[in-house]
Amino acid sequence: MTKKEKSWWKEAVVYQVYPRSFNDTTGNGIGDLRGIIEKLDYIKDLGVDVIWLNPVYESPCDDMGYDISNYRKILPQFGTMEDFDLLLSEMHKRGLKLVMDLVVNHTSDEHRWFVESRKSKDNPYRDYYIWKKPKADGSPPNNWVSYFGGSAWEYDEQTGEYYLHLFSKKQPDLNWENPKVREEVKDIMRFWLDKGVDGFRMDVIGFISKDPDFEDFPTDNPSGKDLGDKYANGPRLHEFLQELHDDVLSHYDCMTVGECPGVSPEDALLIVGKDRRELQTLFQFEGMDIDYGKNGSRFSIGNWDVHGFKKVYTKWHKKLYGKAWNSIYLMNHDQPRAVSRFGDDKKYRKESAKMLATFLLSMWGTPYIYQGEEIGMTNCPFEGVEEFRDIEMINYYNEQISKGKTKEEIMPGLLYRGRDNSRTPIQWNDSRNAVFSDAEETWIKVNPNYTEINVEEAEKDPDSILHYFRRMIKTRKDNDVLIYGDYELVDEGNDDVYAYRRFLDNEEMLVLLNFTDKETSCDVSPYNLEDKELIISNYKGGQKVKGTEVTLRPYEARIYKIK
Repeated sequence: MTKKEKSWWKEAVVYQVYPRSFNDTTGNGIGDLRGIIEKLDYIKDLGVDVIWLNPVYESPCDDMGYDISNYRKILPQFGTMEDFDLLLSEMHKRGLKLVMDLVVNHTSDEHRWFVESRKSKDNPYRDYYIWKKPKADGSPPNNWVSYFGGSAWEYDEQTGEYYLHLFSKKQPDLNWENPKVREEVKDIMRFWLDKGVDGFRMDVIGFISKDPDFEDFPTDNPSGKDLGDKYANGPRLHEFLQELHDDVLSHYDCMTVGECPGVSPEDALLIVGKDRRELQTLFQFEGMDIDYGKNGSRFSIGNWDVHGFKKVYTKWHKKLYGKAWNSIYLMNHDQPRAVSRFGDDKKYRKESAKMLATFLLSMWGTPYIYQGEEIGMTNCPFEGVEEFRDIEMINYYNEQISKGKTKEEIMPGLLYRGRDNSRTPIQWNDSRNAVFSDAEETWIKVNPNYTEINVEEAEKDPDSILHYFRRMIKTRKDNDVLIYGDYELVDEGNDDVYAYRRFLDNEEMLVLLNFTDKETSCDVSPYNLEDKELIISNYKGGQKVKGTEVTLRPYEARIYKIK
């Protein structure tokens, strides 16, 4: 590994803060920037290097801040620009870097550009968005559907045309074919980079170039969301990304990660390949889609297995290693709680959360920890649609009710995969509202298990998930092989254990992860582990090793130093 190939953003561990649910200092039931400042020492003590901050821009919050009405102002619920500047300063004092959310596939319909755009067909801002005439019968221009339900087209009475919105109807898509739009985006990026932010997580950036013909989806496409064909990876995507890189990003020492639903490893190499002059790394979704049901719906529940899980992550490593850089995550603000999805959030919550942390922090690629993941927060037992706050969950529920489904049929999928699961307030202690807020009512329900699962309790317990995260982060940072090393499966056919070796120059480590709630064994040939050093484990003592045969307890994780 040459010095040239090393970068701070490759070695970083990222902690994601969803400000609305992090810490409320004003008593309005909503987290704020001052609340994040209060907890910076806690974040720093984890051992992380970067905070990814979800949107704090001015917004009507139809989609919780991903519908931006002013890119240069802070949403008053979160504070002021002075609060933001203080947050950035206090982070930098502690050696923490800040990555902002850059949401430029779409804006809010309350953004000045769109307000102007819808006034008339000859308005100077008309071409900032994607407007199309109705079909002869008055119906939408094509059969594209929105991620949040219904048509992706909204009819506007004032001018008699439809505008495109891949998400909420209050999130009209920008027209990146218009060079003025691209210049506006570059100015926004410079504004924040000149303030001193350290990079961008680019929301659905793979969608900025659309199919120029706007053809219908095939009628045999059951979900109506053929990402690779219509929405994602459009014909000018790479041109647009290279323009952003050359005109803006290349002039700053910053980190870029693109959210890219629908990409294959081959697509990814064109976006984050080290000589491509586009982005540095991306979020792929194949690992997050592993448990989708047969009908492909986000809220259908399908089975997943360890074999399939290994297959996904091994494929991405083999395709990208040495040619690009990867990102590793098990949850975020758009996904349910990892321990409820990939572990056991009841009997083996601690063990499985630690096992998942071992996976997250021992794989190749920049790892992302989502707030509360470090204490093993779980999915929330919402009782009905009236407790949801996420537009996607609410729209889906109402859509299914209109189709004749019952609450009992709909709720399991939403309780399993709904986005509000990860958006409940972080649980600081066992006081009212988990001490997230003094308000009579918080913006969203606090998970009732906060009395048992909280930061204060985790701090006191030396065997807690929180302390294990700190140890695992330190283990990663102390061993370049876990950051830059290559990867190879061990005991590949094992249906219960995910075992792999990481190797770099003369260093080698072996990672063993039992993904089941039963005791199981694996064959780690050719390694005899009887005389190998156990670097870290989520169980104390009692390891069963006989030559190349290893027995692992439920959700046990171990890392051995081989050489």
